[in-house]
Amino acid sequence: MKKQILATGFVLFSFLLPLKAVAASFDKMYVFGDSLSDPGNVFNLTKGFFPQTPPYYQGRFSNGPVWVEALADKLGLAPALFTNLAGGASSSDGINFASGGATSGTSNIIINSLLPGLQTEIDFFKSVLAQTNQSADSEALYIVWAGGNDYVGGVTNPAEPVQNISAAVTSLFNLGARNFLVANLPDLGKAPIGLSGGSNVSNGLNQLTELHNLGLSGTLAGLSKSLTGINLKSLDVNSLFNNAITNKEKFGFTNVTDSCLKNYAPPLDLNYEVCDNPDSFLFWDAIHPTAAGHKLVADLAFAALTPASEPQKSVPEPASALGILAFGALGAGSLRRHKPKKASSIKTEG
Repeated sequence: MKKQILATGFVLFSFLLPLKAVAASFDKMYVFGDSLSDPGNVFNLTKGFFPQTPPYYQGRFSNGPVWVEALADKLGLAPALFTNLAGGASSSDGINFASGGATSGTSNIIINSLLPGLQTEIDFFKSVLAQTNQSADSEALYIVWAGGNDYVGGVTNPAEPVQNISAAVTSLFNLGARNFLVANLPDLGKAPIGLSGGSNVSNGLNQLTELHNLGLSGTLAGLSKSLTGINLKSLDVNSLFNNAITNKEKFGFTNVTDSCLKNYAPPLDLNYEVCDNPDSFLFWDAIHPTAAGHKLVADLAFAALTPASEPQKSVPEPASALGILAFGALGAGSLRRHKPKKASSIKTEG
């Protein structure tokens, strides 16, 4: 009897305390984007030719796993790669369609004739669904992050990439997707690719990034209102990177302006140099983060998907909680003394 009362009290007490960070539950994860989210698709499609490994890590555009891999691990998922241009991948945990060089449209700045853009990736997903005559899983998480390659490739009108991202989210929603995580862009002018071009290039890329993120924020807000039933979360990578650049020591970095990988000329080069401690650098090459930078993005994404990250409502003070705990324990004991026992079953869901 005492054990039952204590157990009841503990449950009540645990419920009243602020909840620990527990991410929302998703049964699958589907990823659409570019090299920032590519865990090896371009490497597979080019038969291991690009990105060169080493110095790049096992087909990633970095020195280690990319952020969506770290996020999937936190969520207990393992999305498959898409392995050919017809889709060609299936997994009980979802599929990662992200491809290095993908623009927000249909083109690709690496090998346009072979590799997809964001809209083409979604077409691949449609073909996967068509093969089984199914709609998209409404319980899965759908990640969209693109746009950087548009501006690196010469796009000067942010309305175009923003509209493409909006079309991507809308297309996935119409297929049955409901849970979205959409990331904005870090300031491209603050990456080595921007800084190396001088102040005019750096400032120009930063201005494009700012206009892109402003337009994306308004567009996503509009989609949240117009698409009934959508659960759309924004991922503010821009603020994260600006914070890391401004407070590099706080984030464990010693260098936030240069690339760790030096003197590398893609697609193949044997004369490259690698810094002594990649984890102390924010950037691996001219535009891609190190594995340490990717981990920061994964942590931010996990926090964005965590219900406890939202403001708590009506959380009792510790003294009040203890008082309710005592009342709950005594009440439970009183009920057990004066009411006959009944068989019961409790179902819990993770």
